[in-house]
Amino acid sequence: MLSKNNLAVDLNLNNSISKVEVVEYGKQPLSERDDVQSLVVTILSSEKAQRMAEFFSFLGDANRLRMLSLLAERELCVGDLANLLDMSESAVSHQLRNLRTMRLVSYRKQGRNVFYSFHDSHVLHLYQAVSEHLDEKDD
Repeated sequence: MLSKNNLAVDLNLNNSISKVEVVEYGKQPLSERDDVQSLVVTILSSEKAQRMAEFFSFLGDANRLRMLSLLAERELCVGDLANLLDMSESAVSHQLRNLRTMRLVSYRKQGRNVFYSFHDSHVLHLYQAVSEHLDEKDD
């Protein structure tokens, strides 16, 4: 084993590197430090991580995101959304039903019309944050 500048390298017989390990001598391994161990309580449970993955996967549909972009501006009915998005009312209704199931949008009835809006400010802020992030220019 060769050791130089806190870098340990094991060489096998044909001089190819088989293992590289960075070691800071005199320090505790990260897994034993209290400040790292305290993170254990903040790890997502497997169940919540799965639900979040499904949530974000659900947002991976361009038509749903286009609907949300309009609803971020104002409450709209199915007919208005269909006209603005150049989609059938049936297709819009189907997507809105899915968005309601995921608690992304809410609705209210007024006469024969059903108006949709963001379910709550959390969802609106998430949408706005992602939109702003994508509009940022790289340095």
